[in-house]
Amino acid sequence: MKLSELTTTGVGGPAGNYVRAGSSDAIVAAVRAADQAGEDVLIVGGGSNLVVDDAGYPGTVIHVASRGISFENDDAAPQSALVRVQAGHPWDDVVAKTVARRLSGLEALSGIPGAAGATPVQNVGAYGSDVSQTLESILTWDRVEEDYRDFSAAELVFGYRDSLLKHSTTNGSPRYVVLTVDFRLKTSELSAPVQYAELAKALGVEVGERAPSADVRREVLRLRASKGMVLDPEDRDTYSTGSFFTNPIVSQAVIDQLPEDAPRYPTLNPNEFKTSAAWLIDRAGFGKGYGLEGTEGFPITQGRASLSTKHTLALTNRGAASSYDIVNLAQAVRAGVEAKFGIVLHNEPLLINTSLD
Repeated sequence: MKLSELTTTGVGGPAGNYVRAGSSDAIVAAVRAADQAGEDVLIVGGGSNLVVDDAGYPGTVIHVASRGISFENDDAAPQSALVRVQAGHPWDDVVAKTVARRLSGLEALSGIPGAAGATPVQNVGAYGSDVSQTLESILTWDRVEEDYRDFSAAELVFGYRDSLLKHSTTNGSPRYVVLTVDFRLKTSELSAPVQYAELAKALGVEVGERAPSADVRREVLRLRASKGMVLDPEDRDTYSTGSFFTNPIVSQAVIDQLPEDAPRYPTLNPNEFKTSAAWLIDRAGFGKGYGLEGTEGFPITQGRASLSTKHTLALTNRGAASSYDIVNLAQAVRAGVEAKFGIVLHNEPLLINTSLD
């Protein structure tokens, strides 16, 4: 099995050993077997957050393919429902089913590729929402203690695209393997307060107001599709990891040195601001569709790897890209932004057996 068949970028070489695990018990059994054999382990769900080297992965690749969603009402919290999701369940199907059941909280996360078990690792978010706002707990397999372990949301130490799970993962190999994810969602046809200006405008509401959750989902899917952020086999702009770089959080001194029209958003720390990676990339000279040409030994053209023609944050496989093409393009973009603005961009996807030097 080649990792290119399991990842949304479509790059990655062969797995040393491939195991498809269709249940929590099967996931634990596969992990334990690999650990007991002393093999390296790579956990793959939807493959939307991985860039794997073309040389492949010499250890065991465990494909988390468990499926299932359950809904439980709680007499102690009659205006909400507990939603338990198996780690391998496709994320957008989770959102679709909760909206269909008139449950509020996940609608702004529509269209994000990948599996549910990955969402707490990165604290997946979009359009002013992230999973930490509704996640109640997760069940994991602790590979060090060789036992099951529950985590509450507070214990996961969520941050911007960050969590304890992410910090305990090395080269795609986690200490804690997510088995199920529990969300606490409100019973309502209205969404959570809309926090993103572009989305609020599309819905015809003010920031902070609510809208029907079904409308929010529809508009989020439309906006994401317009940026190439909804998987489409016919659109090469969607063969990516989504946003390759996270939005930088910088000091007051750094934000003051940026041009006046640079986006700046407050954070919980009054001395820090979030700015837009997409804006920085574009202003550093890397526009939509940008690709490297003539790199010695590895020519990169529009036919191999380039920034999306719809969104500068996505690095796309145009049909024949190698992992080197993707990473080399990312390196060029990051170096250009640093040279122009003095800001170092950090990659969001995991780079397996490859890195940005």
